[in-house]
Amino acid sequence: MQNQSCNNQNVSASFSIHPMSDDFKDIILGALDEVDTSNVWLETDDVSTSVRGTSTHVFDVTKALFVHAAKTGKHVAFQATYMCGCPGEPGEETTFEVDEIPLNKEKVEDTKQYVAAKFSLYPLGNGDYMDLIFQQIEAMKSFVSVSSAPLATRLEGEAIQVFNGLEKVFTATVEGGSSHTVMTVSISANSPSHTDKV
Repeated sequence: MQNQSCNNQNVSASFSIHPMSDDFKDIILGALDEVDTSNVWLETDDVSTSVRGTSTHVFDVTKALFVHAAKTGKHVAFQATYMCGCPGEPGEETTFEVDEIPLNKEKVEDTKQYVAAKFSLYPLGNGDYMDLIFQQIEAMKSFVSVSSAPLATRLEGEAIQVFNGLEKVFTATVEGGSSHTVMTVSISANSPSHTDKV
């Protein structure tokens, strides 16, 4: 069987932001207007938005888009799949000649926004994948509250810290030798069930 691994270190994310509001379109477009996406490739269709670039810039853009949507105070849900090393991904051989300075960090890093989240990590192509998953769940505890949930790990805390933790464990998994890494993420902000957390 042909080896389907990939050595490209570009990161891709496919994500959707769902504001629970009649003005959802304005919230999404407003967030896009606020975010500098010049260091990534970005494309939106009728299902989701895809972004590709270095890990630093992909997480910077997705974090900033979510934070800008959530700061409206409306209930916002975010679903994303992050991936590195997928063979056959369109544009996988593209090289991004950019520095590693996140362009949106200063705009969002001081934002206070409680969120609840769930994530699942899939270090494919690694025989010791369960050890790697447990190591990264443990590492996440230095950022936010962590607990188990059906089919996922639950996170609670400030949005910035949740995204910082997700980026950290994703990067550590890739650098730990996973030839194809996938991470799924669900985040909720301003949910009616969060009233005691604000």
